[in-house]
Amino acid sequence: MDSDNPTSWWLATIGRTVVWARLRVREAGTAEVFDSDGNTLAYDSEDSARAALMDAEFVAYEGLDDDDAQQRGFALDELQPPQGDDDALRGLMIQKLPQRH
Repeated sequence: MDSDNPTSWWLATIGRTVVWARLRVREAGTAEVFDSDGNTLAYDSEDSARAALMDAEFVAYEGLDDDDAQQRGFALDELQPPQGDDDALRGLMIQKLPQRH
């Protein structure tokens, strides 16, 4: 991760499936979202990128607590954001969590 460009992870859930998105703020103040399809979407600001993610029912991973996770059907310790370069991330942006017994 480039420390000059703040990065945050966002997620949406569909049952036990977690869909990730990575928000990265660029030096010029613009932002980009790397989505679950492996596309990089450009935005004019961090605020507009965040608004687009929230409109798509994504929430910031770092803002989740145990109660938020429970409401979405998982425990916080069940997941962490994917890691790797963009090529490696393409296959990791959608995670299926094991079914609970």
